[in-house]
Amino acid sequence: MEWIIEAAPVGSAEARAALLAYYTDIVGRYHGRPARRDEVAAAMAAEPSDDLVPPGGVFLLGRRGGEVGGCAGVRLVEPETAELTRVHVRSPWRGTGGGSALVAAAEAAAARLGARTIRLDTRSDLVEARALYAGRGYREVEPFCSGPYSDHWFVKEL
Repeated sequence: MEWIIEAAPVGSAEARAALLAYYTDIVGRYHGRPARRDEVAAAMAAEPSDDLVPPGGVFLLGRRGGEVGGCAGVRLVEPETAELTRVHVRSPWRGTGGGSALVAAAEAAAARLGARTIRLDTRSDLVEARALYAGRGYREVEPFCSGPYSDHWFVKEL
């Protein structure tokens, strides 16, 4: 069974469900306990995803066996630089290649948007994500942004 990655409207029901799963996971991991609904809602409001739409962005859904198992987003932050964001694979599908498939599709989408470089920042506790990015050729660099959840910064030439 392979992963099928397709662009989806970020406001669609499937995309909203994927983003809810993403935020529920990362908020819970940040606090070291199951996330509360109000915490998830606050995180989603503080970090809106409404710019992951053409012409400067894209939101991707990953399906395996017909079910949405993950997501990723890309946005242009400069004319030739894209940001990779919202990369998430739901726990039942972890270890099946979904993360790599989503990142590869996001890189291709970034290139179609005109990006020559793709970058991201992530947290220290997201160990699997950092390993995924390093395994796909991202190199860790000095900070290019600041934020309460930015511990590691990565860049890759497309």
